Amino acid sequence: MRTTRIVEMLEVTEAAALAAGRWMGKGDKHAADDAAVEGMRKALAEVDIDGTIVIGEGERDEAPMLYIGEKVGRGGEGIDIAVDPLEGTNLTAYGQSNSLAVMAFGPKGTLLHAPDTYMHKVAVGPDAASAVHVDASATENVRNVAKAMNRDVEDLVVCILDRERHIDLIKEVRAAGARIRLISDGDVFGAVATAIEGTGIHLYLGIGAAPEGVLACAAMKCIGGCFMGRFAWRNPEEKARAVEMGTCNIDGVLDMDCLVNTDEAAFIATGVTDGEMLRGVRYFGNGARTNSVAMDAKSKTVRFIDTIYRKGDEKFWVRMD
Repeated sequence: MRTTRIVEMLEVTEAAALAAGRWMGKGDKHAADDAAVEGMRKALAEVDIDGTIVIGEGERDEAPMLYIGEKVGRGGEGIDIAVDPLEGTNLTAYGQSNSLAVMAFGPKGTLLHAPDTYMHKVAVGPDAASAVHVDASATENVRNVAKAMNRDVEDLVVCILDRERHIDLIKEVRAAGARIRLISDGDVFGAVATAIEGTGIHLYLGIGAAPEGVLACAAMKCIGGCFMGRFAWRNPEEKARAVEMGTCNIDGVLDMDCLVNTDEAAFIATGVTDGEMLRGVRYFGNGARTNSVAMDAKSKTVRFIDTIYRKGDEKFWVRMD
């Protein structure tokens, strides 16, 4: 039953990717995002679940579909769902690497209702899971990860969002001797890539959106890495809303059990554009091919999956002509 549920939800991220991929390189990030949201919502409607969107496109008055609190599915098992139908809208619009359709889910009441604010984040793979802390300096984290991985600091690659707020962080990491992979968008990819062999990324540091932190944490729960955060409130109103939402530990360290309070979480991502972790959607004369990763915390498995769709399959709302 568990494997069946993951396959069903895999089809949901594939539906979003197939729809968004049609907008790759066309310069319209809103159209790409709208297509991904519509494709994902329609696919969710066909799954036998009693699902609640806990991380989505925003509050109900801001998002017409996949809003926080929206009920999805045809009825059945109660689950919490966190989604980012198109992580990296700009990446898709301008044909750049590593845009993804992303989802995490777990039993009802297990995924944090993260407010729409920022979060200090640190993520690392299994080999250095106990070597980092969100309150440690970048220098300490870099050195501790290098030691845990039995490599020189100069051999580490640290992934950081290319933002003005990270100028000092970037200077410190460079001064510590590590190399840096700057990304323009998509920090779920940045965090998860630390735990995937072959991406060439060993540590993720910086401030990013809090909801994406829940998605990244779900993946790290599955794969055995470490994700840790701390809210970075932009104003008192954000903090007040978090209190109303019942968000845990609003002034403290957000460990993995706070963010994803279950050992039965699952994380699924489908590539929209090509990247180090996944290939993007490839369209051909009579269909399309997707590349996805599906992680299951319960079985501790990570599966990379290729799927081919044939022209005329209306289930996925993808026009192939």
